[in-house]
Amino acid sequence: QVQLVESGGGLVQPGGSLRLSCAASGSIFSINAMGWHRQAPGKQRELVAAITRGGSTAYANSVKGRFTISIDNNKNTVYLQMNSLKPEDTAVYYCNAGIALFKGGTYQYDYWGQGTQVTVSS
Repeated sequence: QVQLVESGGGLVQPGGSLRLSCAASGSIFSINAMGWHRQAPGKQRELVAAITRGGSTAYANSVKGRFTISIDNNKNTVYLQMNSLKPEDTAVYYCNAGIALFKGGTYQYDYWGQGTQVTVSS
């Protein structure tokens, strides 16, 4: 069984910063990529940032230059440093991972955390 547990959300003023963490645990053989998605009320879930095991990254245009994703492969943990936060960044942030459960197994990308609320408001 695999678990992804997020932490680090909260309430912050516009222009402030937050750092999200997501740790994967359980019967994991390998993780090849992790990412952060977000869903605001009344909107579809969208990809915010993703990172491969080798360190290649991708960002949504709306967060480029403000957010930084990083990964600690030894800890199976992904981080999202969010700076210069705006009210439109308010959403529930979800962690996602591509995980193989055994050697030679295919990577499955349907592992999700429970979500952490980020609210940007004065």
